[in-house]
Amino acid sequence: MRIPVILAVGMLLVGCASITRGTSQTVAVNTPGVAGATCTLSAPSIGAQTVVTPATVSLPKGRDNISVHCSKDCYQDGAGVIASTVEGMTAGNILLGGVVGLGVDAASGAMNSYTPEIQVVMVPIPGCRAGSRP
Repeated sequence: MRIPVILAVGMLLVGCASITRGTSQTVAVNTPGVAGATCTLSAPSIGAQTVVTPATVSLPKGRDNISVHCSKDCYQDGAGVIASTVEGMTAGNILLGGVVGLGVDAASGAMNSYTPEIQVVMVPIPGCRAGSRP
């Protein structure tokens, strides 16, 4: 009787991070002091997405870091990286969900997470007037 119960509980826990954390995440993209900058987010897993700051974007989780490139008239372009890290709960998933749970979370990206916010610094170009970007 105990073994079927243990197996049933184990099957419920398969893909723990998929269930508890989901397969997408919201990330804020900001350019401090520079509203209205156009930022392109790119990675193999998402292709390229363009947002205008300040922005909040929902990204599918994955193991790839996401490159961010921002531009606006009269400012030097800014760049940054939204880092992907492995969730701490992955270790628990190995213990409770086993190889199957780990496989589900790895395939869905649920075992990864991104930094929740990126701030891309952009420096003004001296003497520049809007519409006359060098």
